[in-house]
Amino acid sequence: MEIPPYPASRPLEITDKPLLDRLCDDIQPRISELTFAGLYLFRRAHDYRLAMAADSIVVLGKGYDRSGYFLPPLGGDIAEALKGMFADGQTLYGADNLFTDRYLAENSMQITELRDSCDYLYLREEMATLPGSRFHKKKNRINYFTSRHDYTVTLFAVEHLNGCLSLLDKWVQSSRDDIGRSLLMEVEATYEALHCAETLGLEGIVVIVNESVAAFALGERLNQDTAVCHFEKADPFTEGLYQLVNREFARLLFQECRYLNREQDLGDMGLRSAKLSYHPVELVKKYLVKCPDHKDFVALYEKT
Repeated sequence: MEIPPYPASRPLEITDKPLLDRLCDDIQPRISELTFAGLYLFRRAHDYRLAMAADSIVVLGKGYDRSGYFLPPLGGDIAEALKGMFADGQTLYGADNLFTDRYLAENSMQITELRDSCDYLYLREEMATLPGSRFHKKKNRINYFTSRHDYTVTLFAVEHLNGCLSLLDKWVQSSRDDIGRSLLMEVEATYEALHCAETLGLEGIVVIVNESVAAFALGERLNQDTAVCHFEKADPFTEGLYQLVNREFARLLFQECRYLNREQDLGDMGLRSAKLSYHPVELVKKYLVKCPDHKDFVALYEKT
């Protein structure tokens, strides 16, 4: 389906996968949102739509507070696309340091770091081996689990679908008192990811205990040297399972990658503590970029 010129737009469709795969591969993104699977699975949560700005493709979206934004333009003349979007008063979400340095350093923009949205980046080999005393508690919890359960770890396949769905239902029931809008949207995306993993190019692992799926994780390649784990769920009543599935995802998948991106914490302090306890090598910063007065922005560019 043709992508209309901005300000018109159309919904993101599964048929956009080849195009967006190519564009994302061209830019080698560092932020976890910029994969086709990530965009497609959260298209309803963020009302993702596509538009052409100059000759770039722009993904328009909405935050969980329903405020509008656009993601870094893909392909084409990115500077010209930015010019048009900012001139219309639009807000950019998801710019990282490389993007801001390249396209926004010389402009008087309002740039705000979004700590809750920063991606946690780890050395994949460290996540797979948990070396040294820094990971002693993680290894203890894994040992606690492995000494008490007969289990197998295998790559995710279609025969595991029903077991993963049953586990997800169990996880939702255990979390029902704490589920807000963002978590509901994540659960919806996880259901669809399990059903469409092959179509979307997702890979994963499952942990089987007593012939039932007790944990699973799904992810994909983000760039040449980084994989991203999009979804991870485990039986909430079994100690050590989350640590095990975390390790096995890093050990069995994407072995050619140096880094593993485990996405953001969305301001959840418990999740933040857990992610920090794995000693990330970097927090991939994301910024919200606005033009304080878009009329001034237009005047600035008219002089250049």
